[in-house]
Amino acid sequence: MFGFWGRLLDINLSTGATKVVEVPEEIFRKYVGGRGLAAWILWRELGSRWEFIDPLGPENILLVLTGPLTGYYPGIKLVVSGKSPQSGGVIGSTVSSELGVELKSAGYDGLMLRGSSEKPVYVYVDDDGVQIRDATSLWGLGGLKLAEALNDLLYKDMKIERGLDTLPSYIYVGPAGENTVRTSVVMSKHTHAAGYGGYGAVMGSKKIKAVVAKGFGPLPRVSNWGEVIELRKEILRELSNRMRIFRYWGTTEGLWYTGYVTSSEPVRNWLEEWHDVRSFSHEEAERKCWVRNLWSDWGCPTSCMKLSRVSEDARPYVTDGPDYEMGAYLGSNLGVFDIESVVKLSALADELGLCGIQTGNVIGFAIELFERGYLTRDDVGCELRWGNTDCITEILHDIAYRRGLGAILAEGTYRAALKLSERVGVDLLKYGVQVKGVAVGAHGIRSGLDYPQKIAYAGSVQGGDHTSTAGTPLKSTESEAFTAFLDSAVICFFNTVDTVKLIKYLNAVTGWGFSEEDVYLSGVRILTIQRVLLLLGGPDVFWDPRIHDDNPERFYEPLTSGPKKGEAPRREDVKIELIKYYEELGWDELGVPKEETLMKLGVSELIREVERVRVRINLNA
Repeated sequence: MFGFWGRLLDINLSTGATKVVEVPEEIFRKYVGGRGLAAWILWRELGSRWEFIDPLGPENILLVLTGPLTGYYPGIKLVVSGKSPQSGGVIGSTVSSELGVELKSAGYDGLMLRGSSEKPVYVYVDDDGVQIRDATSLWGLGGLKLAEALNDLLYKDMKIERGLDTLPSYIYVGPAGENTVRTSVVMSKHTHAAGYGGYGAVMGSKKIKAVVAKGFGPLPRVSNWGEVIELRKEILRELSNRMRIFRYWGTTEGLWYTGYVTSSEPVRNWLEEWHDVRSFSHEEAERKCWVRNLWSDWGCPTSCMKLSRVSEDARPYVTDGPDYEMGAYLGSNLGVFDIESVVKLSALADELGLCGIQTGNVIGFAIELFERGYLTRDDVGCELRWGNTDCITEILHDIAYRRGLGAILAEGTYRAALKLSERVGVDLLKYGVQVKGVAVGAHGIRSGLDYPQKIAYAGSVQGGDHTSTAGTPLKSTESEAFTAFLDSAVICFFNTVDTVKLIKYLNAVTGWGFSEEDVYLSGVRILTIQRVLLLLGGPDVFWDPRIHDDNPERFYEPLTSGPKKGEAPRREDVKIELIKYYEELGWDELGVPKEETLMKLGVSELIREVERVRVRINLNA
């Protein structure tokens, strides 16, 4: 084997038992790694009873996985997955973290975490195996305080006992994850997060505060080291030249550009997607907040990260740029256009371990309900109005600790809408901008200038995930099959080059001899498993493709301002494009994989799950 070890650490938190699981090379060839391997493992382990598995119960398996290009390709990503508490399906959620390199240097391609601990723990992995260590002293901490406390614990072990200067890498959860908030995240390095899927809640349900790894060995061998070196140099040069502007401003530039130029930014819960607030921009962030404007993850030439800091009452608030998604959802989406306030809200989300996208989405939903009279001050505890940062700050804490209305909002937009609809006797789902339980990313489809494919979210197996959108033609970078490959390899999207060069790199590392056809075939195979498990859903959600394979209702309302005023897709056009997309994937008109497709993909065992999907759809006909 080249590029991977072919083994995972299987850790049972209920019993404390651990074992090494061997994964055959043929499985890596079919699923590549990362997101694809996660889909295969979850189907193999839980598929026969999928709709009955509680994502927040001990039966769920939390996966922390690398890919064959982890450690070799410029940049670093890690995949966190499991049955999603948001969608009930499988989401491959990526996060920038050196943990991937540490795991591979320790001799493993990833971790399988099953069961649930009775007390808070953190999992420590190195070349000698795994230890399940007490984390009682860390429970309740978030962000910077957690980093300080955990680093102190690790410093004693690594520096004093082993004489090493470099601390291990780790991922962790904040208070929101501990309280199984469905919009919580798995955090890394204070400002990075595996945001989609709600896997912070899965970690919290298992009483895992952190996963720590330190590898002392080499990475796995590669097939052609000389070619890897030359390709790496070539790609580094290309990225350094091509991403120069991106390096200057990072994704923070989108705060102005996505709103003013492409008219596709969430403004006041997507009531609008255009704004002309010039001070809501990367320039203002740089002038007022940036204390470091060049920050790179391990081995990354793009260096798109920016470090921001503001102070209030002698307390520092530290976060990224803010990055576009956090800035848009905790800024314009909430009617907040003061950049320093946005930095503070982003820092609070990081500190609490909340997803800026999912949590910003559900707060925007709640503000609109307040403005329309469906929620009152008695319900909320404060005036939940557009731009009221003091009240929004209170709500962030209420969600993280499941207090008052926050306990409902902690369920995410879809479930909160159902609960509040029942309370007021009015269908409030039409105000929720989500797809299959997952809030959409901060990129609208109405203007056609940003995400031009109308089916981007409606057809995604990961719901509203803006990093994994549906599109045609199938064999193109517009296709979710291509994204599934990137998330399985595992590669940062910002560091991608042309497909031919990517395939050369993969083959130089693995020796597989992959063709472009193989890349897309593996992508479709991964999507097919994800689609079936998504449609099985459960135990509290079931997605009827005739109803839920669709955009949020708001995306059919014409834009009310900006150069694309009046624009919106037509639902009938979306349905036509969806059927065309499903046909390319080998699925029927409802998006259910056909038997001949399963045979072609080499996953004929999935037929039994497909039969259960058809039964569920027919029962709801």
